[in-house]
Amino acid sequence: MDLTSYAAWAVRLVNDLVPPPELIRLRQELAEVFDVAGDERAVAERLNALLVRYPVRPQLSAHDGGPWHLHLAEDPAATAVMGLAAVVAELGADRLGRCREPRCGRAFLDTSSNRSRRYCSARCASRANVAAYRARRRQETP
Repeated sequence: MDLTSYAAWAVRLVNDLVPPPELIRLRQELAEVFDVAGDERAVAERLNALLVRYPVRPQLSAHDGGPWHLHLAEDPAATAVMGLAAVVAELGADRLGRCREPRCGRAFLDTSSNRSRRYCSARCASRANVAAYRARRRQETP
């Protein structure tokens, strides 16, 4: 079962400006996971507490002519938490991050092969690179 799409849902929830009312608390709890992303133990502790609070209910499903397979029951909180927990278990806590563009700070999942992602989007990466270029140019000009 690939839980990456569930982890992506968690990222969208953290970054969404107006989450549904029933998910406001979860949004803050997930944001706290991303806030401590540099500390594997802290990430694990927060995710373990969320897994207790939002238990996952798997169920068998067959659709679109395919064979029986597992889905997580439609609980947006449980699926988001389980998705992040699966990414951390399979890829490591360093795959969770916050955008390094100073005016942004959005959450992201680093799915790059070399763990090099630093920005939430190409737009933020471009903005940061242009700002760095302009700063260098200012320093070079007497």
